[in-house]
Amino acid sequence: MEPRLLELLSPAANADIAIQAILHGADAVYIGPPSFGARKSASNSIADIERVVEFAHIYRARVYVTVNTVIYDRELRVVENMIWDLWRIGVDAIIVQDMGILRLNLPPIELHASTQCDTRTPEKAIFLEKAGFSQIVLARELTIPEIKAITRAVSVPVECFIHGALCVSYSGVCHASQVCLGRSANRGECAQMCRMKYNLIDNSGRVIRKDAHLLSLKDLNLSDRMDSLVEAGVSSFKIEGRLKEVSYVKNITANYDSILNRIIASHPYKYRRSSYGRSISSFKPEPQKSFNRGFTHYFIDTRKPTEIFEPRTPKSLGEPIRNLTDLNNGDGISWFDSKGEYRGMQVNSATHGKIIGPKGYVLPKGVEVHRTADIKWDSMLRKEKGERKLTLDISIDNYGITGRDERGVKVRIPLDVHREKANKPMDFRRHFEKLGNTPYFLRNFDCNLPSDLFIPASDLSECRRKLVETMNQANLSSFPVNRRRPEVKDFPYPEKKLDFKGNVCNIKAREFYKDHQVHEIEDGVELKKSVDTAGIQVMTTRHCILRELGLCKQTSGAMQEEPLFLSNGVVRFRLSFDCDRCEMKLFKA
Repeated sequence: MEPRLLELLSPAANADIAIQAILHGADAVYIGPPSFGARKSASNSIADIERVVEFAHIYRARVYVTVNTVIYDRELRVVENMIWDLWRIGVDAIIVQDMGILRLNLPPIELHASTQCDTRTPEKAIFLEKAGFSQIVLARELTIPEIKAITRAVSVPVECFIHGALCVSYSGVCHASQVCLGRSANRGECAQMCRMKYNLIDNSGRVIRKDAHLLSLKDLNLSDRMDSLVEAGVSSFKIEGRLKEVSYVKNITANYDSILNRIIASHPYKYRRSSYGRSISSFKPEPQKSFNRGFTHYFIDTRKPTEIFEPRTPKSLGEPIRNLTDLNNGDGISWFDSKGEYRGMQVNSATHGKIIGPKGYVLPKGVEVHRTADIKWDSMLRKEKGERKLTLDISIDNYGITGRDERGVKVRIPLDVHREKANKPMDFRRHFEKLGNTPYFLRNFDCNLPSDLFIPASDLSECRRKLVETMNQANLSSFPVNRRRPEVKDFPYPEKKLDFKGNVCNIKAREFYKDHQVHEIEDGVELKKSVDTAGIQVMTTRHCILRELGLCKQTSGAMQEEPLFLSNGVVRFRLSFDCDRCEMKLFKA
C-alpha cells in the first residue's frame, strides 16, 4: 500500500511570501487571484502567480488559487476567462465556494471545495466529491470524531485548518457584515464585526457583561494535535493568514514542517510529504512570537470547550515575559491594567529589571507583561532567506553523466569534455558538489572514470551546469498534472430546499442545484434589499457566550431568560440558543 500523502498548505498574500512559504516547508500555497478571492486586499496579478507556479513546481509543490467569493450574473464570463488564464500558467487547482463556477466553460482544472462551503457532515462531503471536487476543506468547528467520520466517507483528500485566526460563525454563513454595513464577507469585504466590543443585555435592558469583545475568538493552534489529525485521516493541513506578513508565514510554516517531518519519521511506510526537498532554516520556530490573540484548540477535543474566546481585546497578546531582563530596547509589550483594559507601548529602555516607555511612562508594578514585538527576532526573520534542497545522485563514466533525484527525475547527458592524462587522481566529486544556488544537494556520487584521467575544471563546471539545466527541464516536462474529477450530475444534494444561507447569487448556481434535485432556492443575502433583511439570521456559531461566561443552563444550572441581545450603539443582535445542538444564532435586531 502506498504511503498517504501529507500536505502542509500555507497562505500567501503575494508572490514573494508564497516563495518563502515553499522555502520554509510548504507543500502547497494558496494565493488570491486578480479578483474574486475572499480577501479583497490580497489579490495578485496573473504574472505574479505564474512566478509562484514556476518556483513551486521545482519541488513538486502546488499552487492553489482562491476563486472563492460568491459571483453575480454579470461577472460569470470574467471569472470564466480568469480561470482559463490560471490554467494556462499551470495553476494546480482553484478553491471554489460558488457552485455556479461548475456550470461555466472551464478548462479541466482541479477544483477544491472552500471552507466557505461549510462542510461539517459526511453527507455534505460525499456530495462535494460526487460534484467533482478533488479536495474538501472542512469547517473549522469540528471535533476529531466528526473529522474522522468525514475522512472515512470520502475517497478524496480532506483539508483541515490547523493554525491562525478563527471566524466565529460557520464560514460562508456569516452575513452580519453584509446585512449591517453592506460589506459582504462572501465577497471578500468582511468588516470583522466579531472583533467589536459589545454589551450583553437582557430584555429589560440589564447589562450582564459590559464593553467586552464577546464574539472575538482566540487563534487556533493545533501544533500538539497534529498526530491525532493525521490519524483521523486529514491529508492537507492549512495555515490561515492571507493577510499576514512574511515573518509570520516563515515562522508558522517552519513550525508545522518540523512537526510533519517528525510524524513521517515515526511512520515512514504510512505517510510521506506531497512535495520534495528538505527545508533548512537558521532559526527555531516559535509560534508565540508571531501575531496571536492567545491560542485555543477550539472544538478539536470537545463540543463544549471553554476559554476559546478573548473578551478583553482582539489585538495580539504575543508571548508571556517571565524575566524583564529578556526584553530589548525597541520591543513592543502589552498588559491589562487594573480596569482590565488592554495597554501597550514600545520599550524605550529595559535595564536592571525596569521598563521605561515613551514620555517617561513607567510600567505599573505587578502586571503580567506580554511581548508583542521582539525587535531582534523580527529583524532576524526579515533577513532570513530560507533554503530548500533536493537530494541528487550522480554517476559518471567515460560516456556520460547520469543524474537522479528524489522526485524520480532521471537524466543523462554526454561527457563532452577535453581529456588528458592526469599526474595524480582527480577528485571529481568535489567539482559536482558545487551546486550553489541550484535546488540540489549532492548525496551519492559514483565515479567510473579511469583513475589517471584529467578533465579541465571549466569543462566539469559546464557539465554540472548542463546537468542541472536538464534536470530542471525534465522535472517540468514530467510534472504530474491533476485534472478535474467528473461530476455525477444527478447525485442529490443533501437538502431539497436552500434558503439564503446557500449563498446563491447567479443563474448558473441555480442551475447547478436544480440539477442536483434542489426544488426551492432562495436568493443570497447579497441580492436582497436592506428592507428584506430585518430580523434575518446573520450568524450561526458553536461559540456560545453563555457557556463561556459560565451561564450555560446545561452545565451551571443558571437560567438566563431570553431574549438576550448584543449591542454597541452601532449594531444590535438578538441571540438565540439551540442547546440541543449546542449552537448560538445571531439575528439582526
